[in-house]
Amino acid sequence: MSETQEKLSAHEIAAWLRRHPRFLQQFPDLALSLVVPRDEGPAASLASYQLEVLRDKNRELSRRLHELFGNAQENERLSVRTHQLTLALMRQNSAADTLRAMTASLAEDFNGDLIRLVMFHPVAGLDDADWLQVIAPDDARLQPFRDCLADGEPLCGRLQPEKHSLLYAMRAEDVQSTALLPLPGVGLVAIGSRDANRFFPGMGTLFLRMMGESLATALTRYER
Repeated sequence: MSETQEKLSAHEIAAWLRRHPRFLQQFPDLALSLVVPRDEGPAASLASYQLEVLRDKNRELSRRLHELFGNAQENERLSVRTHQLTLALMRQNSAADTLRAMTASLAEDFNGDLIRLVMFHPVAGLDDADWLQVIAPDDARLQPFRDCLADGEPLCGRLQPEKHSLLYAMRAEDVQSTALLPLPGVGLVAIGSRDANRFFPGMGTLFLRMMGESLATALTRYER
């Protein structure tokens, strides 16, 4: 029998086995005696190979389940903290107290290393707050933030130099990544982190958006 005929016969056998997947149930001794090649290590019997494959799949499923469970726990924690933040903002009696509560919560409950706020209009009682800048909405310094303020979507990652320097000024070198919450018509909230991987492009921004909306809504109570 030629090499070509052997290859054809092997292909024909393989095709036949694919059409009859239960064939080895009738001949269990054959299943045990078959040898399956492996990329690493010695050859294994078909039964051992199948068992190993199942174990690998089980390990992968367990890993994914553990990852999903961890994500669910983190989302639950964020949900609770965001709810608590919303309640804290609504309990305040002035715009100044509302902004103080927001800043404190972002630093303590959400582990922000450096919190900075930009408001479009002065806020009574916060003249000496080092974390607040009052910049008119038509000020040229806010030009880099125009698109962000227009769509109202949070930004995460390393900010462009002009945005970074405006927000953090002398502390710019302390911040490696930022979560930026635009508040259209109100201002900006920046959560800075020393960790370059803390905030990154493409990360989920649902909770950030909710926090920004809570602050903007709470401040409407003090509009003149």
